[in-house]
Amino acid sequence: MKQREKNAEMLREELFQRYPQLTACMRDIDAALERLRTCYERGGKVLLAGNGGSAADCEHISGELMKSFLFRRAPERAAADRLSELYGNEGEELSCLIEGALPAISLTSMTSANTAFTNDVGSAASLAQLVNGLGRKGDVFFGISTSGNSHNIYLALMMARAREMETILLTGGDGGRCGAVADTVICVPEKETFKIQELHLPVYHALCAILEAELFEERKN
Repeated sequence: MKQREKNAEMLREELFQRYPQLTACMRDIDAALERLRTCYERGGKVLLAGNGGSAADCEHISGELMKSFLFRRAPERAAADRLSELYGNEGEELSCLIEGALPAISLTSMTSANTAFTNDVGSAASLAQLVNGLGRKGDVFFGISTSGNSHNIYLALMMARAREMETILLTGGDGGRCGAVADTVICVPEKETFKIQELHLPVYHALCAILEAELFEERKN
């Protein structure tokens, strides 16, 4: 087994050791990881959406994916070389600062687009509109809803499927109506909102950490 695979497996095992109640979601967590890995290996991106605390989680996930998380990632070699080629020493200095990134967009942070659509059309479909505009076949829509019944997330999942995107739902309870339209549903074994959110954090931290371990080399300098 290669070192990358060993690191990824260690991170996965640690998740279930620290949070044994999440073994109930093991198969779905693995399925979500596979969808995310495939998306990134094919050059795709992840669109994230949630409400309230789940909106904050979307920002958190985007931050972990777009820059180094557990170790400093080596940047894409071609981009670093091109910087030096175009801008000499300045480009080389910048190439020493940039890190590898996994494209992830938190749709709930797009205030102008969301409020414009809400004002002109209505709030329910504002996230679906962003999925329609940004989503492409092979991308992943990652929705977070503690109840599984958030109407705007439900509509965004519908739109993502129409766009031939892969869909992941992070939820709790019985998964709600959103669970019926998502490809992969990670339903943590809690029913109260704050307890569901407490288990969402280790799940998405593990997903981000494992992807980093699998898809990047650590920067040597």
